[in-house]
Amino acid sequence: MSAKRRNLAARLGVWSAHHRKTAILGWLVFVVLATVVGGATGTVTASDDEMGTGDSARASKILDDAGIDEPASELVMVSAKTADGWKEAAADLSRALDRTGKVDRIQPPLASKDGKDALLRFDMLGKSDDAADQVQPVLDAVAKAKDAGAERGIAVHQFGDASSEKHLNDLLADDLTKAEFTAVPLALGILLVAFGAVVAALLPVGLALTACVAAFGLLGLASHAVNMTETTYSVMFLMGLAVGVDYCLFYLRRERDERAAGHDAETALRIAAATSGRAVLVSGLTVMVAMAGMFLSGLLLFKGFAVATILVVCVAMLGSVTVLPALLASLGDRIDAGRIPFLNRRAKKGAHASGSVAGSLLKPVLAKPKFFAVAATVLLLALAAPALGMKTEQLGLEKQFGSDAPLSVSFREITGEFPGGPAPALVVAKADDIDSAPARAALRTLTDKAGKGAELTVHERQNVAEIAVPLPGSGTGADAKRALASLREEVRDVRGGGAVDAYVGGDLAESEDFTDQLGEGIVPVFAFIAAVTFLLMLFCFRSVVIAVTSIALNLLSVGAAYGVMTAVFQHGWGASLIGSEKVGAIENWMPLFVLVVLFGLSMDYHVFVVSRIREARDQGLGNREAIREGITRTAGAVTGAAVIMVAVFAVFGTLSMQDMQQMGVGLGVAVLLDATLVRMVLLPSVMSLLGERNWHTPRYLRWLPRISHDASAPAPVAPTSSRAREHA
Repeated sequence: MSAKRRNLAARLGVWSAHHRKTAILGWLVFVVLATVVGGATGTVTASDDEMGTGDSARASKILDDAGIDEPASELVMVSAKTADGWKEAAADLSRALDRTGKVDRIQPPLASKDGKDALLRFDMLGKSDDAADQVQPVLDAVAKAKDAGAERGIAVHQFGDASSEKHLNDLLADDLTKAEFTAVPLALGILLVAFGAVVAALLPVGLALTACVAAFGLLGLASHAVNMTETTYSVMFLMGLAVGVDYCLFYLRRERDERAAGHDAETALRIAAATSGRAVLVSGLTVMVAMAGMFLSGLLLFKGFAVATILVVCVAMLGSVTVLPALLASLGDRIDAGRIPFLNRRAKKGAHASGSVAGSLLKPVLAKPKFFAVAATVLLLALAAPALGMKTEQLGLEKQFGSDAPLSVSFREITGEFPGGPAPALVVAKADDIDSAPARAALRTLTDKAGKGAELTVHERQNVAEIAVPLPGSGTGADAKRALASLREEVRDVRGGGAVDAYVGGDLAESEDFTDQLGEGIVPVFAFIAAVTFLLMLFCFRSVVIAVTSIALNLLSVGAAYGVMTAVFQHGWGASLIGSEKVGAIENWMPLFVLVVLFGLSMDYHVFVVSRIREARDQGLGNREAIREGITRTAGAVTGAAVIMVAVFAVFGTLSMQDMQQMGVGLGVAVLLDATLVRMVLLPSVMSLLGERNWHTPRYLRWLPRISHDASAPAPVAPTSSRAREHA
């Protein structure tokens, strides 16, 4: 295999260094074009129907195919201290709601058993998809009635499709803004400490942000093929900032190390391209392929996540191995411009300064590898133990917002007096002729078996019928799940009769179907990721042992993350410390997402560290000396990258939405453990115990191409013109 094919990153780095203007202007043009084109085409957001699966998705499809748009419904409860004390306030509110011109079908107040509460039920006018944008006048009318009623001891609570969706959209927008304006300064501050110079700190952040901007534009184009959700953009920004900064940090740190070791600027850059650049390419490819595993989940949400993360990682990776070398070559010694006193002492101490602490910590690990391997494994398994009792569900909006949020309070108050109101099950049936005697009989049977409170609506022209079925309690608890399971059995029996084709939908049914699909999808996704990780590591290092230990270490990190998430959010242990609370379950998409992301992100550190160990091994050092050399030489970069990732994830852990908190805490804890306990203790102890078996290539695999891991720099590419020589 030629040197060109053997180290693409080195060739890219050398080319960029000798064609600086082309590389820099090309990157800027790419970012601008991607942003402009993506903005011009717009973003296609996935509808609720597209997000579903199972019987609930079939129910939604029947309505969608028939052109039946379920109006967004709203509930307002008016409560008084005495029976019937609500009547005047309810009448005034009904008139105020009607005057907004945004509501339809305001039903007469429904009184509670003790007569102290009344429920106003109405629908929003227009399409359900537009309801959240039209609900503000209704919210204003209810807020005015609430203020007026407070003087007379009247309480008013509102919850519904439009009001909750508007609150969710506003919260997501605020959270994303908070994340952007907090995570970026945090990352910049950490890089200032790591490099001690303003320019060196700004470079990774600037490149990561431009990568995110370009990826946002590309995602707009991709959304026309795979529709996205609002959460996708938060995930893309989180991944883009973390990975983009990390890749630049690895590259820049190696270049500075080589300069500190005495090499001239050009040689240092070529060595960084040949080593860290290659590690970035392998890491980026591994992350992207791991993310592709989400396509096997069978769920549109994860397909969107896959597209978004693959795009942003690909753009960040390409930027790190193309425009970054050009910028470094252009800046030269000016990379250390804006030095900060007391933070730039490392350059005076040489390349090994960053590894002095790591070397001290590593001595006992290599002296007693068996003890530390067992201790680290036991600790990680202990952290993972709570995950054995993990429960997952699609958290309702009342849990997403927090128990003290006004919308959550309203939900509890309404469901307490009128169980099942906000979240009924919905039986959807279709027939060739909905007015035929067999179809009518089947609908009567379904309505009777649905029980008290079931409401039948027949759309004769579309030959479709709907039955709204109240569920016990809040409509999401254990009693509601049992009632839903029983209802589905009844519907299956009636469907078996052949008169109607009927399925059960509704919020709880969608949650249960989504969770079931996740349970089925996680096995092929994990198998794909494990197989791809194994093959990539095998190809990169020609070692079955390295490939297997990579998967084992990643699984320990994932297990620990699961355990911490379960302990904090399901059981509430320490949840108040991060401003969260116990919700009794983990968001159902979180385990699969965390598995995929951590498998991908862990490879950043693993490839970077093991490549440096293999580099030392290829230079003639023994196994244990190579481990010491590789880990101490990468300690600064890995620590800096981990701190940045943990800081970015921690920002998401402080946001308002429960699923964002779970994602931030789960990923942050896993990265912290992975970069410290796993890479600094477990990896060196296990590799030390395995000895030369780490690098053994079985006879049947010796046909694999040998990839060089040493730091020998390729010869510089000769400039092709006088202009190119000037650039150089």
